[in-house]
Amino acid sequence: MNPDHILALADFGQAIANENQDVSAYAALEKLTQAVVGVKLFTVMEADMEAGISRRSYSSDPKSYPVSGSKPINRTHWFDIVHVERRPFVANTIAEIATVFPDHDQIWSLGCGSVVNLPIFIAGEFMGTVNLLHEELFYNPERVKQVTDMLQVPSMLALMTVRHLRVDSKT
Repeated sequence: MNPDHILALADFGQAIANENQDVSAYAALEKLTQAVVGVKLFTVMEADMEAGISRRSYSSDPKSYPVSGSKPINRTHWFDIVHVERRPFVANTIAEIATVFPDHDQIWSLGCGSVVNLPIFIAGEFMGTVNLLHEELFYNPERVKQVTDMLQVPSMLALMTVRHLRVDSKT
């Protein structure tokens, strides 16, 4: 493992162990993602499968992609890949992105043309996705492997931390 990645992972661990605001766990995950693989736009979508909706709970660009509202979970080929097959959805051109995301023009306007949607499962339950966007052709097989190898567990920890802090804030 790259020494910079080890340092970034240690920083992430410290951040989620010591922070008491839910947004801080996702900010720490974004920082780790930047160090491990690189990202221009980083978002987290949390799923409520029972209600059939997902909502953006974190965004590195809240002006372009605000944290608000919810949208229905659509059962497309994207859903089959991330939910049924439990593997990341990867698109490396804006044309591929356009087949799945209706906001492809906005994505392109931010200088992004590739995406990795990393599915997060906890105890067998689909919890949502961590979404990495960058320039076209950026998320090659080597980088996708880095995403799955180095960010899967931290993504789960960040999400569990966020959910824990939300429960604590309600009591």
